[in-house]
Amino acid sequence: MNTILKNELFRRFISILFLILIWEIISRIIGDKIILPSPSDVAESIKYHASKDLFHHVYITLLRVFTAFFLAMVIGSVIGIAMGRKKKLDDYLDGWLILALNVPALVTIILCFVWFGLNEVAAVLAVTINKIPTVTVILREGTKAIDEKLIEVGKLYKMSKFDITKDILIPQLFPYFISAARSGLALIWKIVLVVELLGRSNGVGFKIYEFFSMFDITSILAYTVVFVLIIMSIEWFLVEPCEKKLTKWRL
Repeated sequence: MNTILKNELFRRFISILFLILIWEIISRIIGDKIILPSPSDVAESIKYHASKDLFHHVYITLLRVFTAFFLAMVIGSVIGIAMGRKKKLDDYLDGWLILALNVPALVTIILCFVWFGLNEVAAVLAVTINKIPTVTVILREGTKAIDEKLIEVGKLYKMSKFDITKDILIPQLFPYFISAARSGLALIWKIVLVVELLGRSNGVGFKIYEFFSMFDITSILAYTVVFVLIIMSIEWFLVEPCEKKLTKWRL
Protein backbone atom coordinates (compact mmCIF):
# COMPACT_ATOMS: atom_id res chain seq x y z
CA MET A 1 0.00 0.00 0.00
CA ASN A 2 1.64 3.27 -1.12
CA THR A 3 2.02 6.39 1.02
CA ILE A 4 -0.67 8.38 -0.83
CA LEU A 5 -3.25 5.65 -0.27
CA LYS A 6 -2.29 5.38 3.40
CA ASN A 7 -2.72 9.12 3.83
CA GLU A 8 -6.12 9.04 2.12
CA LEU A 9 -7.33 6.21 4.34
CA PHE A 10 -5.96 7.97 7.44
CA ARG A 11 -7.87 11.18 6.64
CA ARG A 12 -11.05 9.20 6.02
CA PHE A 13 -10.61 7.32 9.27
CA ILE A 14 -10.18 10.59 11.18
CA SER A 15 -13.28 11.98 9.47
CA ILE A 16 -15.34 8.94 10.54
CA LEU A 17 -14.07 9.29 14.12
CA PHE A 18 -15.11 12.94 14.08
CA LEU A 19 -18.58 11.95 12.87
CA ILE A 20 -18.87 9.39 15.68
CA LEU A 21 -17.83 12.08 18.18
CA ILE A 22 -20.57 14.41 16.91
CA TRP A 23 -23.05 11.53 17.15
CA GLU A 24 -21.97 10.87 20.75
CA ILE A 25 -22.33 14.55 21.71
CA ILE A 26 -25.80 14.87 20.15
CA SER A 27 -26.99 11.64 21.80
CA ARG A 28 -25.82 12.94 25.19
CA ILE A 29 -27.58 16.28 24.63
CA ILE A 30 -30.84 14.51 23.72
CA GLY A 31 -30.37 12.09 26.61
CA ASP A 32 -32.94 9.58 25.35
CA LYS A 33 -31.74 6.21 24.04
CA ILE A 34 -35.11 5.56 22.44
CA ILE A 35 -34.77 8.65 20.22
CA LEU A 36 -31.02 8.55 19.52
CA PRO A 37 -28.89 5.80 21.08
CA SER A 38 -25.17 6.51 21.52
CA PRO A 39 -22.46 4.86 19.38
CA SER A 40 -21.61 2.55 22.30
CA ASP A 41 -25.26 1.45 22.54
CA VAL A 42 -25.28 0.68 18.81
CA ALA A 43 -21.98 -1.19 19.13
CA GLU A 44 -23.49 -3.36 21.88
CA SER A 45 -26.52 -3.99 19.68
CA ILE A 46 -24.26 -5.02 16.79
CA LYS A 47 -22.45 -7.45 19.07
CA TYR A 48 -25.77 -8.89 20.26
CA HIS A 49 -27.27 -9.32 16.78
CA ALA A 50 -23.98 -10.66 15.40
CA SER A 51 -24.37 -13.62 17.73
CA LYS A 52 -27.80 -14.26 16.22
CA ASP A 53 -28.74 -13.65 12.57
CA LEU A 54 -27.28 -10.27 11.60
CA PHE A 55 -24.71 -11.57 9.12
CA HIS A 56 -27.18 -14.04 7.61
CA HIS A 57 -29.52 -11.19 6.68
CA VAL A 58 -26.62 -8.98 5.54
CA TYR A 59 -25.42 -11.81 3.28
CA ILE A 60 -28.89 -12.22 1.75
CA THR A 61 -29.12 -8.49 1.05
CA LEU A 62 -25.61 -8.34 -0.41
CA LEU A 63 -26.46 -11.24 -2.72
CA ARG A 64 -29.49 -9.37 -4.03
CA VAL A 65 -27.49 -6.14 -4.36
CA PHE A 66 -24.69 -7.66 -6.41
CA THR A 67 -27.00 -9.77 -8.59
CA ALA A 68 -29.08 -6.72 -9.50
CA PHE A 69 -25.91 -4.61 -9.81
CA PHE A 70 -24.29 -7.01 -12.28
CA LEU A 71 -27.42 -7.32 -14.42
CA ALA A 72 -28.03 -3.56 -14.46
CA MET A 73 -24.41 -2.78 -15.35
CA VAL A 74 -24.30 -5.27 -18.22
CA ILE A 75 -27.70 -4.43 -19.73
CA GLY A 76 -27.43 -0.67 -19.13
CA SER A 77 -23.89 -0.51 -20.55
CA VAL A 78 -24.85 -2.35 -23.74
CA ILE A 79 -27.88 -0.14 -24.33
CA GLY A 80 -26.02 3.05 -23.41
CA ILE A 81 -23.05 2.37 -25.69
CA ALA A 82 -25.37 1.42 -28.56
CA MET A 83 -27.38 4.64 -28.11
CA GLY A 84 -24.19 6.69 -27.93
CA ARG A 85 -22.82 5.24 -31.17
CA LYS A 86 -26.06 5.11 -33.18
CA LYS A 87 -27.87 8.46 -33.52
CA LYS A 88 -31.08 6.96 -34.92
CA LEU A 89 -31.28 4.40 -32.12
CA ASP A 90 -30.73 7.20 -29.61
CA ASP A 91 -33.61 9.16 -31.12
CA TYR A 92 -35.93 6.14 -30.99
CA LEU A 93 -35.08 5.12 -27.42
CA ASP A 94 -34.62 8.55 -25.81
CA GLY A 95 -38.31 8.87 -24.94
CA TRP A 96 -38.32 5.39 -23.41
CA LEU A 97 -35.25 6.27 -21.38
CA ILE A 98 -36.75 9.49 -20.02
CA LEU A 99 -39.92 7.58 -19.11
CA ALA A 100 -37.92 4.87 -17.32
CA LEU A 101 -35.90 7.47 -15.40
CA ASN A 102 -39.05 9.11 -14.09
CA VAL A 103 -41.06 6.05 -13.06
CA PRO A 104 -40.86 5.92 -9.22
CA ALA A 105 -38.92 2.96 -7.84
CA LEU A 106 -41.83 2.13 -5.54
CA VAL A 107 -44.17 1.73 -8.54
CA THR A 108 -41.74 -0.63 -10.29
CA ILE A 109 -41.32 -2.72 -7.14
CA ILE A 110 -45.07 -3.05 -6.56
CA LEU A 111 -45.75 -3.92 -10.21
CA CYS A 112 -43.05 -6.62 -10.23
CA PHE A 113 -44.47 -8.18 -7.07
CA VAL A 114 -48.01 -8.09 -8.51
CA TRP A 115 -46.98 -9.50 -11.89
CA PHE A 116 -44.39 -12.08 -10.79
CA GLY A 117 -45.34 -12.78 -7.17
CA LEU A 118 -43.53 -12.22 -3.88
CA ASN A 119 -40.43 -14.14 -4.88
CA GLU A 120 -36.71 -13.66 -5.42
CA VAL A 121 -36.98 -13.17 -9.18
CA ALA A 122 -39.44 -10.30 -8.77
CA ALA A 123 -37.26 -8.71 -6.08
CA VAL A 124 -34.06 -8.73 -8.16
CA LEU A 125 -35.92 -7.77 -11.34
CA ALA A 126 -37.48 -4.73 -9.66
CA VAL A 127 -34.09 -3.47 -8.49
CA THR A 128 -32.44 -4.15 -11.85
CA ILE A 129 -35.14 -2.30 -13.80
CA ASN A 130 -34.76 0.71 -11.54
CA LYS A 131 -31.00 0.93 -12.08
CA ILE A 132 -30.70 0.19 -15.83
CA PRO A 133 -31.81 3.69 -16.99
CA THR A 134 -29.17 5.43 -14.84
CA VAL A 135 -26.38 3.21 -16.19
CA THR A 136 -27.68 3.72 -19.72
CA VAL A 137 -27.59 7.52 -19.43
CA ILE A 138 -24.04 7.58 -18.02
CA LEU A 139 -22.64 5.23 -20.68
CA ARG A 140 -24.54 6.97 -23.48
CA GLU A 141 -23.05 10.33 -22.56
CA GLY A 142 -19.62 8.74 -22.11
CA THR A 143 -19.83 7.16 -25.55
CA LYS A 144 -20.80 10.47 -27.13
CA ALA A 145 -17.72 12.06 -25.52
CA ILE A 146 -15.31 9.56 -27.12
CA ASP A 147 -12.52 11.15 -29.14
CA GLU A 148 -13.38 10.14 -32.71
CA LYS A 149 -9.91 11.16 -33.91
CA LEU A 150 -8.41 8.25 -31.99
CA ILE A 151 -10.78 5.89 -33.76
CA GLU A 152 -9.74 7.34 -37.10
CA VAL A 153 -6.10 6.75 -36.17
CA GLY A 154 -6.96 3.13 -35.37
CA LYS A 155 -8.61 2.74 -38.77
CA LEU A 156 -5.60 4.37 -40.41
CA TYR A 157 -3.39 1.70 -38.90
CA LYS A 158 -5.89 -0.92 -40.10
CA MET A 159 -6.86 -2.10 -36.63
CA SER A 160 -9.73 -4.56 -36.50
CA LYS A 161 -13.08 -3.49 -35.01
CA PHE A 162 -12.38 -5.72 -32.03
CA ASP A 163 -8.99 -4.08 -31.41
CA ILE A 164 -10.47 -0.59 -31.80
CA THR A 165 -13.15 -1.46 -29.28
CA LYS A 166 -10.70 -3.07 -26.85
CA ASP A 167 -7.82 -0.59 -27.12
CA ILE A 168 -9.53 2.71 -27.96
CA LEU A 169 -13.24 2.71 -27.09
CA ILE A 170 -13.29 0.78 -23.80
CA PRO A 171 -10.34 2.61 -22.14
CA GLN A 172 -12.07 5.95 -22.80
CA LEU A 173 -15.23 4.59 -21.19
CA PHE A 174 -13.54 3.34 -18.00
CA PRO A 175 -14.33 6.54 -16.02
CA TYR A 176 -17.97 6.26 -17.02
CA PHE A 177 -18.12 2.57 -16.05
CA ILE A 178 -16.69 3.50 -12.65
CA SER A 179 -19.13 6.38 -12.26
CA ALA A 180 -22.05 4.09 -13.11
CA ALA A 181 -20.74 1.44 -10.70
CA ARG A 182 -20.29 3.94 -7.87
CA SER A 183 -23.74 5.48 -8.26
CA GLY A 184 -25.13 1.98 -8.79
CA LEU A 185 -23.96 0.67 -5.44
CA ALA A 186 -25.25 3.78 -3.67
CA LEU A 187 -28.67 3.48 -5.29
CA ILE A 188 -29.21 -0.26 -5.56
CA TRP A 189 -28.76 -1.21 -1.92
CA LYS A 190 -31.31 1.43 -0.89
CA ILE A 191 -33.84 0.06 -3.38
CA VAL A 192 -33.10 -3.49 -2.22
CA LEU A 193 -34.04 -2.49 1.34
CA VAL A 194 -37.39 -1.17 0.11
CA VAL A 195 -37.96 -4.40 -1.84
CA GLU A 196 -37.19 -6.48 1.25
CA LEU A 197 -39.43 -4.32 3.40
CA LEU A 198 -42.38 -4.72 1.01
CA GLY A 199 -42.16 -8.30 -0.13
CA ARG A 200 -39.43 -10.48 1.37
CA SER A 201 -39.12 -12.42 4.62
CA ASN A 202 -35.38 -11.96 5.07
CA GLY A 203 -32.64 -9.41 4.48
CA VAL A 204 -31.66 -6.13 6.12
CA GLY A 205 -34.78 -4.32 4.89
CA PHE A 206 -37.03 -6.98 6.40
CA LYS A 207 -35.23 -6.74 9.76
CA ILE A 208 -35.36 -2.95 9.77
CA TYR A 209 -39.13 -3.09 9.24
CA GLU A 210 -39.37 -5.62 12.06
CA PHE A 211 -37.43 -3.31 14.40
CA PHE A 212 -39.50 -0.34 13.26
CA SER A 213 -42.68 -2.11 14.33
CA MET A 214 -41.12 -2.43 17.80
CA PHE A 215 -39.70 1.12 17.69
CA ASP A 216 -36.24 -0.34 18.28
CA ILE A 217 -34.03 2.48 16.98
CA THR A 218 -30.85 0.92 18.37
CA SER A 219 -31.28 -2.27 16.35
CA ILE A 220 -32.22 -0.29 13.24
CA LEU A 221 -28.99 1.68 13.52
CA ALA A 222 -26.99 -1.48 14.26
CA TYR A 223 -28.08 -3.18 11.04
CA THR A 224 -27.70 0.06 9.07
CA VAL A 225 -24.19 0.77 10.36
CA VAL A 226 -22.94 -2.75 9.56
CA PHE A 227 -24.31 -2.68 6.04
CA VAL A 228 -23.09 0.86 5.31
CA LEU A 229 -19.60 -0.05 6.56
CA ILE A 230 -19.51 -3.00 4.15
CA ILE A 231 -20.57 -0.81 1.21
CA MET A 232 -18.03 1.87 2.19
CA SER A 233 -15.30 -0.77 2.36
CA ILE A 234 -16.20 -1.97 -1.13
CA GLU A 235 -16.02 1.62 -2.37
CA TRP A 236 -12.69 2.42 -0.68
CA PHE A 237 -10.84 -0.86 -1.14
CA LEU A 238 -12.27 -2.15 -4.43
CA VAL A 239 -13.95 0.51 -6.58
CA GLU A 240 -11.47 3.36 -6.02
CA PRO A 241 -8.30 1.25 -6.50
CA CYS A 242 -9.82 -0.17 -9.70
CA GLU A 243 -10.65 3.34 -10.90
CA LYS A 244 -7.09 4.55 -10.32
CA LYS A 245 -5.61 1.53 -12.03
CA LEU A 246 -7.90 1.66 -15.06
CA THR A 247 -7.55 5.41 -15.60
CA LYS A 248 -3.81 5.60 -14.93
CA TRP A 249 -3.20 6.10 -18.67
CA ARG A 250 -4.91 9.51 -18.48
CA LEU A 251 -2.32 10.97 -16.05
